[in-house]
Amino acid sequence: MQKQIAVLPGDGIGPEITAEAVKCLKAVAGKFEHQFKFEYGLVGAAAIEKTGEPYPLETHQLCLRSDAVLFGAIGDPKYDNNPSAKVRPEQGLLKMRQDLGLFANIRPVELFPSLSARSPLKPERIKGVSLTVVRELTGGIYFGEPRGRNQEGNVAFDTCLYSIAEIERISRVAFKIALDTFATGERLAANPKVTLVDKANVLATSRLWREVVTRLHAEEFPEVTLEFMFVDNAAMQLVTAPANFHVILTENMFGDILSDEASVLTGSIGLLPSASYGANVQLFEPIHGSFPQAAGKNIANPLATILSAAMMLQNAFSMDKEAAALKKCCITAIENNILTEDLGGTCTTSHVGDYISRQLEDY
Repeated sequence: MQKQIAVLPGDGIGPEITAEAVKCLKAVAGKFEHQFKFEYGLVGAAAIEKTGEPYPLETHQLCLRSDAVLFGAIGDPKYDNNPSAKVRPEQGLLKMRQDLGLFANIRPVELFPSLSARSPLKPERIKGVSLTVVRELTGGIYFGEPRGRNQEGNVAFDTCLYSIAEIERISRVAFKIALDTFATGERLAANPKVTLVDKANVLATSRLWREVVTRLHAEEFPEVTLEFMFVDNAAMQLVTAPANFHVILTENMFGDILSDEASVLTGSIGLLPSASYGANVQLFEPIHGSFPQAAGKNIANPLATILSAAMMLQNAFSMDKEAAALKKCCITAIENNILTEDLGGTCTTSHVGDYISRQLEDY
């Protein structure tokens, strides 16, 4: 099978971690007799430096003509430390999501038994944790208009907007994931469950979410248990009783915060992959940022990016056995302590990628 993959390394450690994922995908192609063509594009600070734009038209066109997108990370201290910068790397991330219609961000949180001691939570609290955060990605306060400052410059404002159609489409994704993961045995409980996380006691947009999700549940997904939880309570429950969650459905900003919080359950944010779905193309990326302090040092954890590549194989290409093989080789690396320093190991970024790719060749 032939597939074209757009690779957007981005900033910071992005080029290093995407290089290891590409290495592993090439090993998959060789093992299973596929042909993967990789074409590279600029995004973020790297794109600003060369084109003046954080998400150039050329990169957008590359994504549209590709079968899937592998993305690294965005962010650079040059812009983080300059609040007056007119063009920022993060604008490229938002524009990419909006222009590609990537409305659904899927972030599975899976614990690896051999790394259970790395979790900051007690073993009895993380036992049985297997959850997925389904985050709406193209609406809410990150995209709402108007935004800015008043004429005097002493008041700033952002607008949070959501429509019924936006809520319906992301909610269907969450309910279907709950059913699918329950059917495959990934959910060891009496029934599939979706927890809608909001702030309906304060926000009008949250009350609309509750209305829409309640109706959709009754009309289309009555076999799924639906519960509601305020975001502050959810943040607490994620670290006190994480095994009680199955699928967390939430809006853009809440999902951004909660999925990063959930990542610590595994022991490192460098372990969590993600996928973003939309009308045009699917994008796969680690949930962590650009970690500029580690850039160029060959110490960044590539596992989240390699696991994102496994999600690509399964979800974008329907290559289930290939995805399973890549994930299995990642688990083998973890079990054999082929780990970077964030997980207590001594391996370099490239060493981890080399090990996993060799495991694939012998799979």
